[in-house]
Amino acid sequence: MRVSTRGRYALRFLIDLAERESRGYISLKEVADRQSVSKKYLEQIVPVLNIAGLLKTNRGYRGGYTLARPASEITVADVLEATEGSLMPVPCLDNEVPGCENKRSCTTFSMWEGLGNVVKSYLSGVTIEDLVREERSKSYDDYCI
Repeated sequence: MRVSTRGRYALRFLIDLAERESRGYISLKEVADRQSVSKKYLEQIVPVLNIAGLLKTNRGYRGGYTLARPASEITVADVLEATEGSLMPVPCLDNEVPGCENKRSCTTFSMWEGLGNVVKSYLSGVTIEDLVREERSKSYDDYCI
């Protein structure tokens, strides 16, 4: 599985919002500047995250973006499925694709299925809150007297 720039930037965007959730709605320009990501590129990611129910938007003065759910309830799997599609390593495991006619006789099917389940299970166990907590612990490690 290869995660595209879109998936990586979407994760960075949501982590940035989670780190500042007490501030309310955050402008896209602020996030783009902090993350060194093109605002135009983030504008393409926003609708996907909105449709997936991961992001709330507010227009106008003091408008911007915030998480639609608590960071503890948004998993990396949620984000990557929204931006990348299926997390399954081969198309025949994707529910959206018509069944594979060789499924019963395919020697490698169970191996691919196992890999897909491991990836999905791992990414479903990591939340945005976990990533924020990990980042904060790194910054505290830099403290010296």
